[in-house]
Amino acid sequence: MSPARPVAGALGRSTARAATYLEVMTTSGPDLPAARSRAIAWHALGVFLIVAGMGHLVAPDEFLAQVPPWLPGWLPNPSTIVLLSGLVELALGASVLLLRRRRRVLVGWIIAGFFLVIFPGNISQAVTGTDAFGLESATARVVRLAFQPLLIAWALWASGAWYAWRRVSKPQQPTSRGSAAGTPPGG
Repeated sequence: MSPARPVAGALGRSTARAATYLEVMTTSGPDLPAARSRAIAWHALGVFLIVAGMGHLVAPDEFLAQVPPWLPGWLPNPSTIVLLSGLVELALGASVLLLRRRRRVLVGWIIAGFFLVIFPGNISQAVTGTDAFGLESATARVVRLAFQPLLIAWALWASGAWYAWRRVSKPQQPTSRGSAAGTPPGG
């Protein structure tokens, strides 16, 4: 028995849908003219993440401005959070550049999730009015907030994750083998 069979069976009645999702998770989209642009954007995202991750290690004080003061006490101190988030960005950037193409969709979802998780730090910087990264006005900090959804979209589009999600979430059309006027068999 293959490893995918118990997983699909565990999902109940939607085994066909689960199999389709698993198939889509290993692809990065159709072969369209946009594939070249998507590949360039994907590699640029990897470089962006590596540069940002190195920035966390080289100039951690700039990134401390984005650590919200309201974080729970059980989390590490802000300097450790900056260090860990930098290491995560380095690992994500390396995975973009080094992992095989069939893992691209999964890595895209992980990167989009990471960008979503760190978004409260950007909101905190805007609300508290903390200056960093040249964001020295309220307007600049609010404009910066608009870029986080763009980063999420970049990860989802460049990885093919957006395409894969749309492909899986489309309702399956029944095939009508030999039926008249496209009516489903037995209908």
